[in-house]
Amino acid sequence: MAQPMSTVADLIVRQLVDAGVRTLFGMPGGGSSLDVLDAAARAGMPFVMSHTETAGALMASAQAELTGKPGASIATLGPGVASLANGLAHARLDRVPLVVMTDGLPVAVRDVYEHQRIDHAALLGPVVKASVTLDGRHAASQVRAALRRAVTPPAGPVHLDCPSDIAQGPASETKTADPSGVEASGGSTEFGPPASLARTRRPVFIAGLGARAPETVARLRTLCERRGAPVLVTYKAKGVVPDDHPCFAGVFTHAAIDEPFVRSGDLIVGVGLDPVELLPRPWHYPQPLIVCGTWPIGERHVRPAVQATGDLSRTLDALDELLPRDTAWTSGEIRGQAERRRAAVRIEAPGFAPYRVIDAVSNVCPNARVTVDAGAHMFPVTALWPVRRPLDLLISNGLSTMGYALPAAIGAALLEPDRRVIAFTGDGGLLMCLAELSTAARARLPVTVVVFGDRSLSLIRIKQERKGFRSDGVAIGAVDWPAVARGFGLSGARATDAASLERAVEEAEAAGGPALVEAVVDPSVYPETLRAVRG
Repeated sequence: MAQPMSTVADLIVRQLVDAGVRTLFGMPGGGSSLDVLDAAARAGMPFVMSHTETAGALMASAQAELTGKPGASIATLGPGVASLANGLAHARLDRVPLVVMTDGLPVAVRDVYEHQRIDHAALLGPVVKASVTLDGRHAASQVRAALRRAVTPPAGPVHLDCPSDIAQGPASETKTADPSGVEASGGSTEFGPPASLARTRRPVFIAGLGARAPETVARLRTLCERRGAPVLVTYKAKGVVPDDHPCFAGVFTHAAIDEPFVRSGDLIVGVGLDPVELLPRPWHYPQPLIVCGTWPIGERHVRPAVQATGDLSRTLDALDELLPRDTAWTSGEIRGQAERRRAAVRIEAPGFAPYRVIDAVSNVCPNARVTVDAGAHMFPVTALWPVRRPLDLLISNGLSTMGYALPAAIGAALLEPDRRVIAFTGDGGLLMCLAELSTAARARLPVTVVVFGDRSLSLIRIKQERKGFRSDGVAIGAVDWPAVARGFGLSGARATDAASLERAVEEAEAAGGPALVEAVVDPSVYPETLRAVRG
């Protein structure tokens, strides 16, 4: 029996498989996405249907962060492409390699019909590293170039627009020059320290999202342990130094709470630090800043005295040789800063204090991976959840988008189906991606969604009050979350204190499938929390 002809869709999927893509996500349309979906099935690549295109991109992004390989999702033309923008913006600002394939009108008629026709490349251009319309002759080199561009530091999303007649056409493996080239990492691989480096007695290390590779983690820990030097971590770098490590000095967001400790040092060393993670406020630390990374950073926000760009392991080895072995830091100073960070969110409330939610869940599932949505609940989660390894806490930090935690938890759980994932979200954030509860239920994933039920967009309400405005447009109202969960096929529960929350999480753990637990929290402490952390 003759083998079926290999198509451009088959070629795309083969290259995705070769690049390490594990799962295809998204929502198919009626054009080339169906060809790609069929080719994925023939290649044995699983497909997970999401209920919005953005959620599919977020699921794929979570897998990309965890594997270090590109994620992949599909969408239809027009409205599907428009719906993708938020997921692509996350991948761009959180430095995630992602390949998104969209339907395109057939070549012969794409300039004839107006229905659902928008300029995909123009729409997505600001949030992707490249947007390429595939053609039959050069599809192989186009896809290869796009994949390389996605993973070239800083990693990010690429867009492949595939006209339906091209996807169905015969594959051509013609080797041609890669269009557009590949972005170079730039910068210098030579480490040139400022004169003050050899005299430093109190270096402060700040680890960012570029420091999560295993070899970088090992070298940074060794370097700091030898000197008893403190390491602050950004949200995305939690676990680079474990929360219980003697060098761990807490989370760094460039907030007011960080400033006294950082100013007490005489040198700042950013390892994999990218300003995209920092709060948008002026960098006014007087001491020299050295930034070591695999890609150069812009100097509009922070202005390093030195940028050492290239192989980060080699850079840290050189730094280890140049820094003095003795520092003036004491373990009490470092531990004290970490405890101040935690104490800032441990604020009691008349009702169920938000920080007690974190304590209760971590008591039951201390080894779970967690995903965190944007919102007021983010402060206690990121400060208190005990993270011991990089990527055991996933968060959208560069974009800080709501509606992230549940899709990211689904992507993570599909990679490790024997490990529970806790998705911490506010009620507002969950409403933005509610249909993905169905995705978790279909796959019977070990995902527990913990909803901070305060019936409001609390962080926005606080900002309104600070400006002296009325709290308009932020009330969510009552939602029967346990009933919603059961309607989607999940177990559902409501907790009003730590004891009932622990019981609910224990039951979810024992049942093994997806669950939703509403923690009815007292939001009255959020203004004080925000003042303590951000000033």
